[in-house]
Amino acid sequence: SKKPYRLATTLMDATTDKDPLVQEQIYNALCYLGESEPEEILHSCDEYLRQHDKLAYPHRVIILKAMETVVKNNIASLDKSTAKVVIFLASNEMTKSKEVIREWQQAASSVLVAVGQRFINKVMEEVLTKFQPGILPHYFIVQTFANLSVSNVFGMVPFLNSILGTMLPMLGMAKQDHMKSVFCYALQHFSESIQEYLANLDKAPDPTVRKDTFSNEIFSAYEVLFNSWLQHREAKLRLAVVEAVGPMSYLMPSEKLEEQLPKLIPGILALYKKHAEAFYISKGWVCSPPSLHVTSLTRLFLPQICAPADPSVPLTVKNHTEVLRCFTVLACSFPDRVLAFLLPKLESSNERTRVGTLLIMRQIINSAPSQMEIKKPFILSSMKLPLQDSNDKVKRAVVQVISAMAHHGYLEQPGGEAMMEYLVRQCALPSEQPKKQTPDADDLTSDSVQSISVNTLFLLSTTVDRMNNVLWPYLLEFVTPIQFTNALTPLCKSLMYLAMKKQEEGENASLIRYDLNGNLPSPYALTTRLLVVSSQPYAGDCRGTAALRLLSVLQYSVHPALEQLWSKRVPSLVEHIEENTEKCLCQKEWEEKLLLFLQETLAAVSDNTWICHFVTEMCRQLNSYNGFPLEKNFLYKCIGTTLGACTSKDLVQKQLQELLETARYHEEAEREGLASCFGICAINHLEETLAKLEDFVRSDVFKKSVGLFSIFKDRSDNEVEKIKSTLILCYGFVAVHAPKELVLSRIEADILKNIFQYFNTKVLGIKVETKDLTLKLCLIRSICMISQAIYNGGKCGDFVFSRKAELVAQMVEFIKAEPLDAMRTPVRQRAMVTCTYLVYPSSGGSRGRAPPRCRLPRGPILYGDTLSALKDLLKSLLQRNLTPHGLQDMFAVGHLGPWIKSNKEQERQRAVEVSAALLDFYLGKLNVSTVIPFYNLGVLIALFSPRCSDSLASVRQHAVDCVYCLLYIQLCYEGFARDHTDEMVEGLKALKKGLEEPDFTVLFHACHNIAMVVGKRVPPDQLMSLLLAMFEGLADPDKNCSRAATVMINSLLKERGSVLQEKVPDIMSIIHSKLQEVDEEHVRKAAQQTVYILASQHKSVVVSSLLGSALPFDSHTCAMWRSLAAEPTLTSQILEQLLEKVNRDVPYKESKCFLLGSGSERIATPLPLAATCALYEIMSAPESGAAVLGLYAPLFVTLLLRVSCTVGVQLPKSLQSRERRSSSLSPAPRSLHPCSCAVETLKVMLARGGSEAVTRAVGSAGGWDLMASPERHHDGIAVLAGAMARHAGPRLPLIVKNLVPTLSSVFDSQRITTTAFFAELLNSNVVNDLMLLETVMDNMTGRQKDPCMLVRMLALRGLGNISSGSPEKVRKHGAKLLASMVNGMDDKDDPHNLVALEAMSSLSKLLDHLEERDIQSMLLHIAIRIRPFFDSEQPGLRQSSIVLFGNLTKFSEDDCEAFFEQILNGLVTLLLHLQDPKPEVVKACKFALRMCGPNMGCEGLCDMFLNHLREDRSLHYGEFMNNVCKHLMQSYPEMLNRLILTNLFYFKSNWVDIRAAAPMFIGFLVLHVDEDHCQQVDLDQLISGESVPAACTAGEQGLGLGAGAQPHEFGLRSVGPRRAPGSCSTLG
Repeated sequence: SKKPYRLATTLMDATTDKDPLVQEQIYNALCYLGESEPEEILHSCDEYLRQHDKLAYPHRVIILKAMETVVKNNIASLDKSTAKVVIFLASNEMTKSKEVIREWQQAASSVLVAVGQRFINKVMEEVLTKFQPGILPHYFIVQTFANLSVSNVFGMVPFLNSILGTMLPMLGMAKQDHMKSVFCYALQHFSESIQEYLANLDKAPDPTVRKDTFSNEIFSAYEVLFNSWLQHREAKLRLAVVEAVGPMSYLMPSEKLEEQLPKLIPGILALYKKHAEAFYISKGWVCSPPSLHVTSLTRLFLPQICAPADPSVPLTVKNHTEVLRCFTVLACSFPDRVLAFLLPKLESSNERTRVGTLLIMRQIINSAPSQMEIKKPFILSSMKLPLQDSNDKVKRAVVQVISAMAHHGYLEQPGGEAMMEYLVRQCALPSEQPKKQTPDADDLTSDSVQSISVNTLFLLSTTVDRMNNVLWPYLLEFVTPIQFTNALTPLCKSLMYLAMKKQEEGENASLIRYDLNGNLPSPYALTTRLLVVSSQPYAGDCRGTAALRLLSVLQYSVHPALEQLWSKRVPSLVEHIEENTEKCLCQKEWEEKLLLFLQETLAAVSDNTWICHFVTEMCRQLNSYNGFPLEKNFLYKCIGTTLGACTSKDLVQKQLQELLETARYHEEAEREGLASCFGICAINHLEETLAKLEDFVRSDVFKKSVGLFSIFKDRSDNEVEKIKSTLILCYGFVAVHAPKELVLSRIEADILKNIFQYFNTKVLGIKVETKDLTLKLCLIRSICMISQAIYNGGKCGDFVFSRKAELVAQMVEFIKAEPLDAMRTPVRQRAMVTCTYLVYPSSGGSRGRAPPRCRLPRGPILYGDTLSALKDLLKSLLQRNLTPHGLQDMFAVGHLGPWIKSNKEQERQRAVEVSAALLDFYLGKLNVSTVIPFYNLGVLIALFSPRCSDSLASVRQHAVDCVYCLLYIQLCYEGFARDHTDEMVEGLKALKKGLEEPDFTVLFHACHNIAMVVGKRVPPDQLMSLLLAMFEGLADPDKNCSRAATVMINSLLKERGSVLQEKVPDIMSIIHSKLQEVDEEHVRKAAQQTVYILASQHKSVVVSSLLGSALPFDSHTCAMWRSLAAEPTLTSQILEQLLEKVNRDVPYKESKCFLLGSGSERIATPLPLAATCALYEIMSAPESGAAVLGLYAPLFVTLLLRVSCTVGVQLPKSLQSRERRSSSLSPAPRSLHPCSCAVETLKVMLARGGSEAVTRAVGSAGGWDLMASPERHHDGIAVLAGAMARHAGPRLPLIVKNLVPTLSSVFDSQRITTTAFFAELLNSNVVNDLMLLETVMDNMTGRQKDPCMLVRMLALRGLGNISSGSPEKVRKHGAKLLASMVNGMDDKDDPHNLVALEAMSSLSKLLDHLEERDIQSMLLHIAIRIRPFFDSEQPGLRQSSIVLFGNLTKFSEDDCEAFFEQILNGLVTLLLHLQDPKPEVVKACKFALRMCGPNMGCEGLCDMFLNHLREDRSLHYGEFMNNVCKHLMQSYPEMLNRLILTNLFYFKSNWVDIRAAAPMFIGFLVLHVDEDHCQQVDLDQLISGESVPAACTAGEQGLGLGAGAQPHEFGLRSVGPRRAPGSCSTLG
């Protein structure tokens, strides 16, 4: 089909891609297509390559390789025509280029070789056309021939004769090295093919082919190669020649080869010096068995064997093998000469020579057995020296030689046993850890010698049948000697296998023939040995299993009666070993199993004679285990067990005496073993055992020992103490093992008496303390075992242990004597264990546990043991009172409590671990029959739960266990079953994993989760005690635990706080005291959180509780208040409550002041004061911002009024003294003074409410200080109102709304404050913008009848302020405003005219904006009303009234005449007051006169007023008055008398300058009056006005002036024409 063709073509087009990965995929794809359509694909490849002649060769290679694979995989089904196409293409591709292009031409050649597998004739037909005589062929033509000869031997060999015939002449033509090499390559492969053909003639197509068919051609080729090419300088060519010569020599005629050897051998030998790669040269030897030069060859080969083969260089390994083959060839031909050369080399001093020689020996023994048969004794005797060699490499080689010898019958010869013993000794080498590999690859460690020996022994036992009789029973001799202990496992395995073979052969009964083998160990010896080594079953490659299996096989030989028992018991023992591992096997349990097995064995034998022999053999073997303490200890137990089964009392006593005499007391295991032996023996022989112990102390042996030791002063005490220690220990073991019914009566009478006698101590008398640690430990241990024995006895109820208290006291003494700073000895631990048995021996922790050994553990083991002992002791104490009270005692302050909270990590760790164990024990033992309260649950949970975040991971995890147990104990007390599972409590276990790492977040979540579980499970009545105890945890020295306590308190309160309303004051009090006690940031923050949580549940109670705190609030109370600012909703509610507290109570109380007579002072009431302070604290927290914004108006109004009510108010006496004390303690405390406090709170409220600009503005204007001043308070309020109008306008509508009701307050101060605030608001246009004008104005108008004068005054000021705040609105409300002002001026209750003053000032401001018609109706009334104020004592009144008068003149046009009258009435006053002492009054007069001028109808006067009375111009009063009088008398002469009369009024003025000015005024008037009007002057009246001295003088001057005196005579310029004297004679 065309589809695969097209696909293949597409793929081949892609071969030009340079990516190797793509090329690989194309190759794979073509091969894959070739699997389904081989013919199609091969044709398409052929066509493609022919069509694309110019395709570069790397791309052609891909296609050719694909063709090769397709051909190889489909050769069987390939069509002949396709094969022809492929052959023709490959041939052309291979020879297209005359140059060698290896990759391309090799690919083409490979295709031909692949096709040649089946179509050899077709391939040869094509290729031979390019192999013509006399023409040097293409390189790859020759190589293709060579490869075809290898791949298709039977097809190719028939062509070789003609090929060789054509090729031989070409050898001489080859000049290039690569051509010579390829000819060598072809000759080598041709020779190998011919050899293979000849070796398989039975399968060959032509069986007539013989070796000599090719001999001559091969020899001819050899001559060229050897004589010519071998001498070539090119190393590669020389090696190619040697590789070819080897196989060629097989085919050369023998006689010609013989002739060539004298030249050939030296020629090849010479090559070793020239070449590093010896392999190709050595390979040649194997093919050329030489008869001469044996010595030179062996000398040549030996160093090559001795030089270790490097596994990383494969050719060196191959060379090794080839050289060994050469030795095989030599040994087969010349055995004597080879051995004569080799065996002396075994004595060489060079290690490599010895190793190499042994390797060759092994090769020869294995590969030339027939030649070596008669040489066996010679070879065996020559091995004596190597057997003594200590070199590990030599040892390994020797073991390999022994293995070879075993296979070939050497070891059956005399001397063979020595070889076997050597092998077993190597098996017994210590099995050390493999050492680090050294650069020398041949370096073998002792471990490798041991392992190869073990393998060899096992192979010889199991696979070499001829060795059975050699090894059995001979190997048994190696079982008992101690030096072969390490070889026991392989020995036992081999022996078991051999014994089983013997049994299969029917030799069961006569398995061990002692009659034929005198050196074999006895059955007793074998049994003892195998049993003892089984006690350490995993040692020595699991020797326990091997030993027991061998014992089982030997059962009949040990004793015929054991067959049934052992067949059953031994497999179960082996199974026990196999089921366990060295780590998990319980040694004590295993030894008990073995001793039971021994007991059953002794019972099964039931032959006292046999048992006596057995125990004697055991005692005999004791000394051989001196280096094996564990095994020796077990052997002592075996002896004890066997003695127990022995019926001969004499033998028992004799053996016990021997044991006491021969024991090595200075060894711990020995002491332990001996004591165990006595204890086990006492089971059946109590009397004999006790008697022997007493006898020994009295015996000469003991005394001699003591005497002998005393010679060596240094050792004396030590050794004697060790003997005493052992005897004390023996008594303990006897007590614990012996039958209780027999031993109880002997405990106090014999055992304890003797023990304390040896210890050299009197329990009730004077005691001499031993310093020997061993003696002390043995005493403790014995007492422990004795107490165990007493209480394990079935009849212990009848036994009274009278010395128990003494023994406990002795143990406590031992514990106290131990150093507190270190744990060097196990005395503490042992003494505690003993106390446990003495106090409550049936406690769960220790029941049934064997007392610990006396060995001295170190480090962690000792610590662990001691802690376990402490746990057991405390459990035994707890068990005496398994109630909540007992638990409370255990964790009370005097016991574990302080350790749990210790600031030392190790103390906490131990205490919490012990606590966890105790609580677990309590839970396990708990048996609740009636539901009772677990009254101290809360306290205990509070003790442990914070430890869940301890700095130590172990404490954290044990603490979780403690809480877990406590909650389950509680559930039990509530009536739940013991096996009840609570999912929530179980969840605590899951937290432990996360507590391993000290990640703060994880710890926080864990604490929270624990608190949630506790919160849900703690009964309500326990909740408060839990919280109280948790609060105590805040002072924990470990900050993490302190933090945990805070987290848990807050979590608990969130969960359960809603039920604690009554307790909130107590909790708040505790929080406060804890804040005083613990000065830590995290505690402060957590306490604030606690207060917040409580407040969210019980707002009123928390607020009341905090308000009850002493004033001034300390920093902790302040922090608690600030915590209430955390959440806006809650904060708003709290603020509302506090506002209610401020407003509800009266702000102060009047108090009679006795010292000041009838006066009284205002004393602040405490609740509003505290609430104000609280508001300050809450609002000082930045978080309160949102809540303050929400309550801005009520807060502002309340605090504004609070400020108002506290002006001039005093603190209660009690608080005054307290404030003084607090101010002396802290450098700058916040004032508690009611008004300052209120002002500060208002300030902070404004700042928090976003009105910082208001605070700053008021501050910079001094408003805050003014507010606190009783006299200027309203001014301060005005500053605040102005700032609010400027910076907080949008807030004002609500503020005004809230303030309006206070205008009717009973407190004057509040009305004053509100009025002042409103008055100043009217000064700003913001009230108009906010549509508040009418409201505020109406309220101000309404205040005109207020009983408080200041309120009335401020109301008028406010109304006046409208002129500057909202001038455009004045006209609209003109009538109302004017009426208010007039009413103000008419105020009857205004003794100081302040209201009038304000009315006049305000009216002045309003006039410009009022409608004329409104004013004109009131004009005269006002003018008349204000006239008296011109001469008021108060400058302000004078100024205001005069300014107002000046302003009124603007409105006089319509009623000119009436008002002119008012001007004239006031003129004298205004002119005289130009001499007023107050500049502001003078200024007002100037203004009024300037305003009046135009209305007086005298232009000259008007001009004078406008020019001379300018504000910025100084005035010459006398001259001015002269001119004024002149104009007056000219314009209004009829007014003279009236003017004079008015002036006369001022003769009595309080102001000197005015008194002086009045007569002057009169004088000038008289001076300028016409004579016609002189009669108006009443001289008497003038004179009567001279009673005031200053006026008198001025009067005289005035009269003088009138009588013709000149103005300049008293400082006045002359003005106008002089009047003739006497012109005023009418006056006279």
